[in-house]
Amino acid sequence: MKKMSSDDQKPGLVITVTESIRLFLLSASIDRRLSEELRELALTLSSAANAPYKQIRSIWMESAFDSRPGLISLFSGSNFIFTSPKPREKSEELKKRLRKLKELAERKEYQELVKDITPKKDLNEPFSTYKDQIGFGLHVALTMFTGYLLGYFAFRALFNHSPIMNSAGGILGLVFGMLLETFLFIIRTSEPNLKSPSSTSRFKKNQ
Repeated sequence: MKKMSSDDQKPGLVITVTESIRLFLLSASIDRRLSEELRELALTLSSAANAPYKQIRSIWMESAFDSRPGLISLFSGSNFIFTSPKPREKSEELKKRLRKLKELAERKEYQELVKDITPKKDLNEPFSTYKDQIGFGLHVALTMFTGYLLGYFAFRALFNHSPIMNSAGGILGLVFGMLLETFLFIIRTSEPNLKSPSSTSRFKKNQ
C-alpha cells in the first residue's frame, strides 16, 4: 500500500465530517487492505468534527473499489471550513512610529482644545530678526566707540597728554558706554511698549 505523501499531510482545504464520511472512515479503519498509517488516520478523522479533504480523499483512493462509496455521494452535504489567516505582527520599528504619530496627534489635539485658554506668545520679541540683532550690535559698537573717544579726550585734557592716562580714559569711557547700553537694554526688554522699529513695523503689517 502507498504511504501518504507530504502534500497529503498538509491540511489544505478543510470540510465538515458528515455521517456518511464518518461511517466510511470507521470502515476504512478496520480495512486490512489499507496500510496501518491510513487505518490510524481514518480512525483519528472519524472522531473529528472537521477534517482535511486531501486526507479523506487519499484514504478513499487507497480503499478497494467494491468497499468504498462514490466520491460525490461521500462528500454530499459536507461544507467547507474557512479559517481566517493569522494577523501579521507589526515590527518594532513600525510600532514605535505609530506610537510617535499617535502622540503627535494627541498633542496637536490638546493644543487645539486649549488654544483659546492659554495666552498667545508674543510674536514681537526683541531681536527676533537678524535686522534687529545687527542694528543693536552696531548701536552698541557706536556707543562704546563714542565712550572711548570721550574718555580718551577728557583724560587727555585733564592729564596733560599722558598716553597711559589717555588710554585709561578711553577704556573707562568704553566700559561706561557698555554699561549704559546694558542698562538701556534691560529697560527696553522689560517695557512691553518699547519695541524696535522693525518689530513695530512688522506688527503693523500683521494687523
